[in-house]
Amino acid sequence: MLAIENDPELEIFRNTIQQFAEKEFGPHYEQWEKDEIFPRDVWSMLGENGFLCPDIPEEYGGLGAPFMYAPAVIEELSRAGYASIAVSVNVHAMICAHYVLSWGTEEQKKHYLPKMVSGECVGAIAMTEPGAGSDLQAIRTQGKQDGDDWVVDGQKTFITNGQHCDVAFTAVRTDMSVKGAKGTTMFAIDSDAEGFGRGRNLEKIGLHASDTSELFFDGVRLGPDKIIGDLNRGFAVLMEELPRERLGIACQAVAACEGALDWTIKYVQERNAFGQSVAKFQNTRFKIAEMATRTRTVKAFLNECYQLFLAGKLDSDTAAMLKLASTELQDEIVDGCLQLFGGYGYMMEYPIARAYVDSRIQRIYGGTSEIMLEIISRGILGR
Repeated sequence: MLAIENDPELEIFRNTIQQFAEKEFGPHYEQWEKDEIFPRDVWSMLGENGFLCPDIPEEYGGLGAPFMYAPAVIEELSRAGYASIAVSVNVHAMICAHYVLSWGTEEQKKHYLPKMVSGECVGAIAMTEPGAGSDLQAIRTQGKQDGDDWVVDGQKTFITNGQHCDVAFTAVRTDMSVKGAKGTTMFAIDSDAEGFGRGRNLEKIGLHASDTSELFFDGVRLGPDKIIGDLNRGFAVLMEELPRERLGIACQAVAACEGALDWTIKYVQERNAFGQSVAKFQNTRFKIAEMATRTRTVKAFLNECYQLFLAGKLDSDTAAMLKLASTELQDEIVDGCLQLFGGYGYMMEYPIARAYVDSRIQRIYGGTSEIMLEIISRGILGR
């Protein structure tokens, strides 16, 4: 049985994250949400304290820690209500860094990974386009070969870390004569490349401090050394890494549920109505009991998927089930918790209000709930 919980060293690491976040983020987070971006030096702070890519091998600058240290960072940030930072770290550390580690050349690993561990280089995933969301085969960003180089033109949108990113791992059509699944290549496009452009920081209903942008590629010239994986095999890279991506989203969701429940349990015990604690009302007690039970149930599924992932057995169907179950639950739990706060739950001074708007995107990015249902049903019933 692989250790998921009850690891004393991992618990110490979690406590360190909690203390760091409370000290460094707590006093400033509300302002960052109003600014709709957190400062660039947050990445360096996270890196200096070992909270970025802790599972990356020591030879590439990481701690060489077991895998569970990476989601632990995301879980603790999510549980504490710092969802904007959690999602940005998830994209950078759980996804982008592992594109390089799993699919990059030795030169690419040595170039990118130490800087990603330190926070000097921030990663983004550039897949979604104005006309291609969950349907990745419909992307139009195109690369044309010019000698040994590739010249990339196109546009991406809804890119997390879009304002801060130093490298965008970008899905590009490199063979228009075949379907997207067979003619797509992943490129590492540095933000200082000529022809790379950023749009404005997009306004969202939640996750305000997490920067989200359009990216533009106008004749960006890339050498073959910028290909991640093999030419025209980018779709395989994306598909192989999707279980990890959905695992990261699920760990955000479950931890957010636990955080919301913690706040709510404390609130209903302190709040009085009709001469008694709100926690004394049967409706409150039953609602809390139900939400705690459902959260624990999905957490058990999350822990099962951690075990499967560590054993190299987390398949795309199971990851889709986890993503669907956890993110749908998150919306329901946060909504139920907000209800128990009453009118105060609608006030942004209470973290439950922010958690409510932050949760909604979880059912959309990383593949919508409807796409998850399609994947799951295909696995059970066939196409």
